[in-house]
Amino acid sequence: MAPETAAAARGRILIVDDEPVVTDVLGTLLRKEGHDVLVAPDAAMGRGMFETRGPWDAVLVDVMLPDANGLDVLRWIRERDPDTAVLMITAFGTVESAVTAMKLGAFHYLTKPFKNEEVRLLVAQAVRTTRLRTENKDLKRELEQRYRYEKIVGKSRAMQEVYRFIDQVAQSRATVLINGESGTGKELVAHAIHRRSPRADEPFVIVNSHSIPTELLEDNLFGHSRGAFTGANASKIGLLEVADRGTVLFDEISTVTPEVQTKLLRVIQDKEFLPLGALENKLVDVRIIAATNEDLRQLIQVGRFREDLYYRLNVFPIAIAPLRDRTEDIPALAADCIDNSCRRLGVPILTLTRSQVASLQSYDWPGNVRELQNVIERAVITARSGTLRFELPGRRPTGGSTSKREEKILTYAHLKNIERENLVLALHQTNGRISGPGGAAELLGTNASTLRSRLKAMGIETERRTSYTQEIS
Repeated sequence: MAPETAAAARGRILIVDDEPVVTDVLGTLLRKEGHDVLVAPDAAMGRGMFETRGPWDAVLVDVMLPDANGLDVLRWIRERDPDTAVLMITAFGTVESAVTAMKLGAFHYLTKPFKNEEVRLLVAQAVRTTRLRTENKDLKRELEQRYRYEKIVGKSRAMQEVYRFIDQVAQSRATVLINGESGTGKELVAHAIHRRSPRADEPFVIVNSHSIPTELLEDNLFGHSRGAFTGANASKIGLLEVADRGTVLFDEISTVTPEVQTKLLRVIQDKEFLPLGALENKLVDVRIIAATNEDLRQLIQVGRFREDLYYRLNVFPIAIAPLRDRTEDIPALAADCIDNSCRRLGVPILTLTRSQVASLQSYDWPGNVRELQNVIERAVITARSGTLRFELPGRRPTGGSTSKREEKILTYAHLKNIERENLVLALHQTNGRISGPGGAAELLGTNASTLRSRLKAMGIETERRTSYTQEIS
């Protein structure tokens, strides 16, 4: 075994057994292998050490303990950390206990009297299994954060900057001004700020100021008292009051009338407003986020927007780049759109060819992500025999007849690239072995038939074992 591989196999081992002879033999054997070994003489101490001295790479539990059934300890460990490999220690002949343990999620079992080589092999496999499961989770978590932030898809430098801004401002009470062309995802960014803020459990209210007639906008925002005007037979609560303790997004703030701008400024400054026809002000605690596709500074110069309101809103500005300036995000965005459309329409998940990806990336997308979503959904609806055909303005439809090279399917569906990395890594760790104890299926927490199906779908040939190291390097 190479030095690096041997070092990686060393782990922290907890033995829960009340027989000193057994723990001495196992402890000595495993410590010679480089493992860090601790021993607990009963279930109570074992549970305590598991929770306070972890994390553990493997736990060895005797089926017969003085204060508990070892199978109950196994259940307890699996509830708290299903990734930690547990090996059951059982006396010769108690096959039923071993079978039950495997059904409950035990990694494997050791039968007394032990064979040293069997102990070394099973514990080393258990350590590798736990490490791989943990690494897989960490990798997925890291790449989820890299490629998807809340419901936002994008790994470009421009989007990484947006994610950084969201993290910086979410915990504060500061007003935020989000600027970006129509369809870039301003509402998603506002949602992300709200969900990561202390107000996440409170209302998130969107005011579509550009779609509400001027005469109704003020009433919708601030509400009115009974009798405030003809037909006002009852008092009405405005959206600001509905959003109390939460967040309000003013979508396309540039379309708000000067009268409403004045009242909105007072809400930001004094946290209060006066409903139409009311005699007393209402106090409100709302976090305000504004979004616009226009340059508010230019609107200030022509008298269409209040300068003092602009500075109140622009405490923390976030600019979202148009899709044409971050084309590296298009493959992941397109795959996510395809995945969502296929699931919504109840059709098998479709994929992109290399030439289709190139075509999508070469288009300038004046409607940004929203236009891409529409194009994708239309392509999914009109797909024939599992083939996507895109219709872009000024372009011939993409798809249909392509060369052999262009027909190669790319794994751009959501996180498919991550799945492939995990599959290849699991095969590398197990030397291409799929089934059985310590096999790739067990490492990945699935069954052998499912894993073979995924390998076939990914085009990973298990016979080419020598290539796994190259693929993961």
